[in-house]
Amino acid sequence: MTLHSLPLFVRLDGRPVILLGEGEPAAAKGRLLARAGAVPVGEAADAALAIVAIEDEAEALAAIARLKARGVLVNAVDRPAQCDFTLPAIVDRDPVIVAIGTGGVSAGLAAALRQRLEMLLPARLGALAQALNAARGALRRRFPDMADRRRAISGALAPGGALDPLALPEGDLDGIAATIGAAAIARRRTIRLRSADPDDLTLREARWLADADWLVAGPDAPPAILARARADAGRSATPPAEAAGLVVTLIAPAAGS
Repeated sequence: MTLHSLPLFVRLDGRPVILLGEGEPAAAKGRLLARAGAVPVGEAADAALAIVAIEDEAEALAAIARLKARGVLVNAVDRPAQCDFTLPAIVDRDPVIVAIGTGGVSAGLAAALRQRLEMLLPARLGALAQALNAARGALRRRFPDMADRRRAISGALAPGGALDPLALPEGDLDGIAATIGAAAIARRRTIRLRSADPDDLTLREARWLADADWLVAGPDAPPAILARARADAGRSATPPAEAAGLVVTLIAPAAGS
C-alpha cells in the first residue's frame, strides 16, 4: 500500500513563505501561516514554500509555473493537481497536532472529520503529552529496556488504561511515571486473518499489530493489514529463533476471502 503524500510537520517560525492572491482564500491561508509563525512574503522573495490563492486561472497557472521553475514547493488553492503539498484540517491540542488530509480531493470531508475529532479529543491532551515528556527520565530508570518501556507506556495509554487519552483522570498529571506499570503482553501471538480488510481485525488483534516488535508475514500478507503495524517493527517470512518483545505471526486469509 502506497501513500499519495508523505505527511510532514514543518517548523516555520520566522521563516518566509510566499503568499500570492487576494480575498478571503488568501486571507485564510495568511491566518494559518501566522499561527505557525511564518512570515508571508511576495513572489520575488527567497523561500522554499509558496501558497498561490489567485482566482484567475491563467494568472494562477503562470505564477505556479514560475515558482516551480525556481524549485519552490507550491500549494495551489482549489487546484489539487497543481499542488506539491496540501494543507490539512488541524486539531490543535498543543503540543499535540492532529492533521487530516485528503490530498486536496475533499476539503469538506477533512473539515467534517476535524469537527468530530474536536469533540472526541479532550482539551487536556496537550498536558498529557507534556507530562509524558517530563517523565522520560523516570521511565528510563524504571524500564531500562526500550521495548519494555514502550509496551508499558502503550498499556497505560490503551483504552481503559491508567492514562487513557480519551478518559484522562482529573487532577495533576505530574508524577505520572508512577502510574505506569509493566505491561502484561504475551511475547508471541498469531493472527489468523479472516479477510484482507483491516476493519475485520478485532480490537485485540489491532492492538497486537500496533504493539508488535517483530512481524512474521509471508509474501501473500495483505498490504492493508501490514500497514497497521509499526514501521520500525522487524519483519521476516519465517519466525525468528530469538526476537525481543512481542512477535506477531500473520496467517493470510483463505483464497477467495
